[in-house]
Amino acid sequence: MALTEEQQQMVDQQIAVEDHRMTNQTAETAKQRKLEALRMAKDVHVENRRTQSASEATAITANSIVTMATDLMTYVNNDS
Repeated sequence: MALTEEQQQMVDQQIAVEDHRMTNQTAETAKQRKLEALRMAKDVHVENRRTQSASEATAITANSIVTMATDLMTYVNNDS
């Protein structure tokens, strides 16, 4: 039995709402993963800094944290 035009419009609208919700959820999940990678990279840098002697220690920069977070995300997303 075929749907009426009104029923089909309701189904199409529900599909569009669900697609929009999934897009937003995917974007939010990606942001959370990036934030977690940044936290992990910061923790690694802080721990490495803590275990180094004063003469070996280097400054922790935002750039070094972002670079490590990017490397972590690349590693996690690698299929092999």
